[in-house]
Amino acid sequence: MSIIEKALDKNRARPPLPEGTTEQAAAPQATAREPERWREPVSQEASIDFAWLRKQGLIVPGDQRASVAEEFRMMKRPLLNNAFGRHAAMRIPKGRLIMITSALPGEGKTFTSVNLALSMAMELERTVLLVDADVSRPAIPRTLGFHADLGLMDVLSEPDIQIPDVLLRTNVENLTVLPAGRPHGRSTEILASDVMRDLVDDLHDRYEDRIILFDSPPLLATSEPGVLATHMGQVVMVVEADRTPASTVERAMHQLDSCGVVLTSLNRAAPGLGGHYYGGSYYGSEREHGPGAAVR
Repeated sequence: MSIIEKALDKNRARPPLPEGTTEQAAAPQATAREPERWREPVSQEASIDFAWLRKQGLIVPGDQRASVAEEFRMMKRPLLNNAFGRHAAMRIPKGRLIMITSALPGEGKTFTSVNLALSMAMELERTVLLVDADVSRPAIPRTLGFHADLGLMDVLSEPDIQIPDVLLRTNVENLTVLPAGRPHGRSTEILASDVMRDLVDDLHDRYEDRIILFDSPPLLATSEPGVLATHMGQVVMVVEADRTPASTVERAMHQLDSCGVVLTSLNRAAPGLGGHYYGGSYYGSEREHGPGAAVR
C-alpha cells in the first residue's frame, strides 16, 4: 500500500463488516479511474500574498501580459512538451518530475521555481505541486508570503505524519505547496531512502495531469540535490549571467549525470534582440545544445 493510500485509509471512517462477510466481498467494484478533480484530502490552506509577489518581481495571477509572465511562458513550454508530448513515445520518462537547482546559492533558483509553478498553474487541465526540497534553507513559503511548519521532512521521518497533513492548498487555482518541514540532521540519507523514492513515485503516479516541481538546494553547496536528481525526469539548472564561472557550472553538471534531460536557464542576463533574456538547453547524457529557455 502506498504512502498516500495509507493516509487515505487513516482518514476514512470504515463501518464494521457484517458477520460472515469478507473484505473482498464487501469492497465496492473498482472504477476505471478516479474522478479528474479528485485530490488528496488537504487539511490546510495558505493564502499567497499577490502584493508581495509583485514587490519581488514575480508572476502575479491576473497580470497576464507582464514581461515576466511572457518570459516564463516561453520557458515552461519545452518542459511541458517533454512531460505531456502529444505522442507518448516522445515523452520523457517521469518528465512530470522537475527539479530546479543551481551551482551556487543566490543564482535565482527559487525565483525560477516559484515563477514556473505560477505559470504552469495557469495551464488548462494541469495541476502543479511545488515542493520545497531545500530542506536546510527553505524559501518557498517566505517567497509566497505565508508561514509553514510541517512538511516534506516530517512525512519522511515521522510515520504518524502523512501527506494530507502537510499539503497546503493555495488561493491560486491548481497550485498546491508541500513545504520543506522541520530540519533533520540526516536529510541527505532520508532523501536517498526507499521512503523518499516511494513518496515521489506516489506523487507522480496518482495524477496524470500533475506537474511536480522541486526547489532543490544548490548542487555545490550540499550533497542533497545530487541524490534528489536520481528521482527526476527533468532538471532545470539556473546559472547567473556574468557571475558563475563555466568551470563551476561543469562541476555542478557532473552531479546530474543520472538525469537524462537537463535544461539550463541564464538568469539576470542583459537583454538580447527583441528584449528577451536567453539561456541554453542541454539534452541527454552528452548535454547537446538545444533551444533556448527564457528567464529574467
